[in-house]
Amino acid sequence: MEPFASLRPFLRQKAAGASRCELCGASMDAHPHLLDLKTRKVVCSCEPCAILFGSQAAAHYRRIPRDVRMLADFVLTDAQWEALAIPINMAYFCLAGSSSSPTVFYPSPAGATESLLAIDSWQEIVADNPAVRRMQPDVECLLVNRVTSPHRYFLTPIDECYRLVGMIRSKWRGFSGGTEVWKDIGIFFISLENRSTVPRKGSDARSQFHD
Repeated sequence: MEPFASLRPFLRQKAAGASRCELCGASMDAHPHLLDLKTRKVVCSCEPCAILFGSQAAAHYRRIPRDVRMLADFVLTDAQWEALAIPINMAYFCLAGSSSSPTVFYPSPAGATESLLAIDSWQEIVADNPAVRRMQPDVECLLVNRVTSPHRYFLTPIDECYRLVGMIRSKWRGFSGGTEVWKDIGIFFISLENRSTVPRKGSDARSQFHD
């Protein structure tokens, strides 16, 4: 049984509602997102504005990609993970600008919490996983989900990480989070797998989601 299999009946595509470009005010339906590099805020943009503002040299905004890639052969041992000293089994890694070491965040009921990462630890991960070298600075993240078994690793747009953090922050209840938030976390990762450009492996592997 694959991760979150029991939750698949709850998965629904959200209907795209009309919204407006935050840069020019144009009405739009499905649309790209930009990242404001100063505030780290995600901005909804029409296609012309995304081309104009996201492609300028020294741009204030950077276009956020849409592709999700599941890293089926990602290598990260338990010892390597424990050495990162991240208190939960879920986190995302994002490179800022030309930095050689990423900033690491993990979702919590209070929002995204930053965790310090030694450069040696990151270099070891990159050496074992060359695909991580293709991660786009600022707008793409390595998303780690070690809550499931087998573990899942993705290269994903940063707005998806923001969405995960916002969902956990708004729906967490009590000490353990509650049934609703864990169901929605499961649906979130199902949607990433369904969108992934990398074929899923071991789909018949027996696994379980734990809260």
